[in-house]
Amino acid sequence: MKALCATDLSAASEAAIENETCLDCLGEIGVEEIHLVTVIPSNVHSGMPGMDFEGRRRRALKRYSEVIEDAGMAVETHVVRGTPYRRINGVAETVGADMTLVASRGKSPLENRLIGSTARNLSRTTVAPLLVNRVQHATDEPDVVRKRLFRHILHATDFSENAERAFEAFSYLRHATQKATLVHVRTPKDPEPEEPPEELLDQLAQRLEDQGVETVTEVRQGDPADEILAAEDEHDPTLTLIGSRGHSRLRRLLLGSVSEDIVSRADGNVLLVPPPRQA
Repeated sequence: MKALCATDLSAASEAAIENETCLDCLGEIGVEEIHLVTVIPSNVHSGMPGMDFEGRRRRALKRYSEVIEDAGMAVETHVVRGTPYRRINGVAETVGADMTLVASRGKSPLENRLIGSTARNLSRTTVAPLLVNRVQHATDEPDVVRKRLFRHILHATDFSENAERAFEAFSYLRHATQKATLVHVRTPKDPEPEEPPEELLDQLAQRLEDQGVETVTEVRQGDPADEILAAEDEHDPTLTLIGSRGHSRLRRLLLGSVSEDIVSRADGNVLLVPPPRQA
């Protein structure tokens, strides 16, 4: 697998890139090559007084590359200029990335740096599965919140085609996954389903059990985003796995604002799987 890792050279990005446990987890799911990308915003110029942008960028990327190479992965670096989320998507398409990684400090708007806002924009536009690696906020020397990225996965599903696509990510995640919690959220507006959601969840659970992943299921009632976040709080997974732009016979669930809410408000890591790329 090939992963693109976007960095703004902040302490949050450094914590995510240089964490050995997180790199080991990426190796466990088959990541062999990482493309490091840093985007220079269009309004930032190298000649600005007191700003050694070029030197700082070269030193940081060299250090990050050495850490990744020591973990046994190939590395390429890219320095581009423009709107961060657009350029990240562009590089991801160019190199054929199987996954895009960004660090995010999470809920604090005052401490949410460039990559924090970029993570929200990528949740609407990403062309590859987006892994948001949550980093501590309110500290000058942050660490990642949950180091074992894929050990316990909370998967929220509306049984749509794209939710099934997100579920298929277990084909590679299972190599680093010990437990899965499958959650479906119903609301009063849901039509009567052709099959009870409990039975559909059990079918998905059996597929994971057959692959050696301990699995539990849960049907919740209420607002989808709020209930998924409540499930995260109760089950304390290392990662929440969701699809975007879902549409099913049960209801339109993981659509835009819901997946964006999860990316922005989740306490832990999030893996967002988008629809297939258009030819």
